[in-house]
Amino acid sequence: MTTVKFQTEPFTCPSCVKKIEKVVSKKDGVESTQVMFNSNKVKVGFDPDRITAEEIAKTITELGYPVVSQQ
Repeated sequence: MTTVKFQTEPFTCPSCVKKIEKVVSKKDGVESTQVMFNSNKVKVGFDPDRITAEEIAKTITELGYPVVSQQ
Protein backbone atom coordinates (compact mmCIF):
# COMPACT_ATOMS: atom_id res chain seq x y z
CA MET A 1 0.00 0.00 0.00
CA THR A 2 1.14 3.52 -0.83
CA THR A 3 -0.01 6.61 1.05
CA VAL A 4 -0.24 10.11 -0.38
CA LYS A 5 -1.46 13.42 1.07
CA PHE A 6 -3.17 15.93 -1.17
CA GLN A 7 -3.38 19.63 -0.27
CA THR A 8 -6.59 21.14 -1.63
CA GLU A 9 -8.09 24.58 -1.86
CA PRO A 10 -10.03 25.37 1.34
CA PHE A 11 -13.10 23.31 2.12
CA THR A 12 -16.27 25.32 2.57
CA CYS A 13 -18.21 23.07 4.97
CA PRO A 14 -17.92 19.87 7.01
CA SER A 15 -20.15 18.01 4.55
CA CYS A 16 -17.27 18.30 2.06
CA VAL A 17 -15.43 15.76 4.20
CA LYS A 18 -18.13 13.13 3.87
CA LYS A 19 -18.53 13.72 0.14
CA ILE A 20 -14.81 13.28 -0.58
CA GLU A 21 -14.43 10.27 1.72
CA LYS A 22 -17.47 8.55 0.21
CA VAL A 23 -16.48 9.00 -3.45
CA VAL A 24 -12.73 8.42 -3.13
CA SER A 25 -13.18 5.36 -0.89
CA LYS A 26 -15.29 3.67 -3.57
CA LYS A 27 -12.53 3.91 -6.19
CA ASP A 28 -11.02 0.55 -7.13
CA GLY A 29 -7.64 0.25 -5.41
CA VAL A 30 -8.30 2.79 -2.65
CA GLU A 31 -7.86 1.21 0.77
CA SER A 32 -8.34 4.21 3.09
CA THR A 33 -9.37 7.84 2.89
CA GLN A 34 -9.04 10.48 5.61
CA VAL A 35 -10.04 14.10 5.09
CA MET A 36 -8.61 16.70 7.49
CA PHE A 37 -11.05 19.60 7.33
CA ASN A 38 -8.97 22.13 9.31
CA SER A 39 -5.83 21.68 7.21
CA ASN A 40 -7.49 21.08 3.80
CA LYS A 41 -5.68 17.77 3.34
CA VAL A 42 -6.82 14.41 2.04
CA LYS A 43 -4.75 11.36 3.02
CA VAL A 44 -5.31 8.29 0.84
CA GLY A 45 -3.91 4.79 1.13
CA PHE A 46 -4.04 2.92 -2.16
CA ASP A 47 -2.68 0.07 -4.25
CA PRO A 48 -0.52 1.67 -6.97
CA ASP A 49 -1.04 -1.37 -9.20
CA ARG A 50 -4.77 -0.59 -9.35
CA ILE A 51 -4.99 3.22 -9.21
CA THR A 52 -2.55 6.14 -9.46
CA ALA A 53 -2.16 9.21 -7.27
CA GLU A 54 -2.96 11.30 -10.34
CA GLU A 55 -6.31 9.51 -10.79
CA ILE A 56 -7.17 10.12 -7.14
CA ALA A 57 -6.20 13.81 -7.42
CA LYS A 58 -8.37 14.11 -10.53
CA THR A 59 -11.34 12.62 -8.67
CA ILE A 60 -10.93 15.08 -5.77
CA THR A 61 -10.63 18.00 -8.20
CA GLU A 62 -13.70 16.87 -10.15
CA LEU A 63 -15.68 16.91 -6.89
CA GLY A 64 -14.98 20.66 -6.70
CA TYR A 65 -11.95 20.66 -4.41
CA PRO A 66 -8.92 21.40 -6.59
CA VAL A 67 -5.72 19.66 -5.53
CA VAL A 68 -2.88 22.18 -5.30
CA SER A 69 -0.09 19.80 -4.24
CA GLN A 70 0.67 16.29 -3.12
CA GLN A 71 3.17 14.70 -0.75
